[in-house]
Amino acid sequence: MKNKFIVLGILLASLSFTKVQAQINFGEKAIGAVQKGVASFTLTNEDAAKLSKEAVAKLDAEHEVAGPTDPYTLRLNRVFGKHTSGEGYTLNYKVYKIKEVNAFATADGSVRVYSGLMDIMDDNELLAVIGHEIGHVANNDSRDAMRAAYQKEALLDGVSSQSATITSLTDSQLGKIGSAMIDSKHSRKQEAEADLFAYNFMKKNGYNVNAEESAFRILAKMSEGTQSSFLDQMMSSHPDSKQRAEDAKKRAEKDGLYKVYVQQKIVNTAPAPAKKATTKKKTTKKK
Repeated sequence: MKNKFIVLGILLASLSFTKVQAQINFGEKAIGAVQKGVASFTLTNEDAAKLSKEAVAKLDAEHEVAGPTDPYTLRLNRVFGKHTSGEGYTLNYKVYKIKEVNAFATADGSVRVYSGLMDIMDDNELLAVIGHEIGHVANNDSRDAMRAAYQKEALLDGVSSQSATITSLTDSQLGKIGSAMIDSKHSRKQEAEADLFAYNFMKKNGYNVNAEESAFRILAKMSEGTQSSFLDQMMSSHPDSKQRAEDAKKRAEKDGLYKVYVQQKIVNTAPAPAKKATTKKKTTKKK
């Protein structure tokens, strides 16, 4: 199966169906060292934001980013333009024009949405997915993911990751850390908390909370028919999309808000320019 999809860690587990080119193989020695010796290393929120910003800048340079007048950008701005900050975080959004289904958010507040995701989810479903990713930022999961990525990369290249200050990274290291951020795996607890954040985000802002269940149903359907090894990998560290859909449904039922969600029309085209009003010339009859 050559069609490329990245199933969301939504949501997003950010696990790849296809090539593992973005995966980092740090080796048993490095991983063992992380487990044994670097727990004392602290990465502040400021450190994580700085490293994330640098890594995302490299990712942006390596991907096709939708321009300011691109229909995907216009749609994302329309849906999320008023949600650029929250308690302790500030967000910036861009669209990667990639036909994979993915989105991720980093410790500096960068949110990157793949056009493939925008092709299959309506505005409310996007709000649920991206709201989940924002949850990882608000809950400091993205900071912890950056911390883990930095530790592994520092150990791999023989840089001290127990230093009180972070070490400047090479271009290659930033690239690897950027890939690690995309492929980062969160714990079941972190995923459940991000799901709850997305639900509360939608409820607080008056959106249809039932779209969260719908988004999980879409992901569950996408996973059908994939290789069992992939599903085993996903299930080993992330809750099942079907179960998460059920959890979202129960939340809505408890609040008395549940209603079967019907997906709305998905529009990824620029709005048609307004027609200029034409005025008829008055003609005067010659006497």
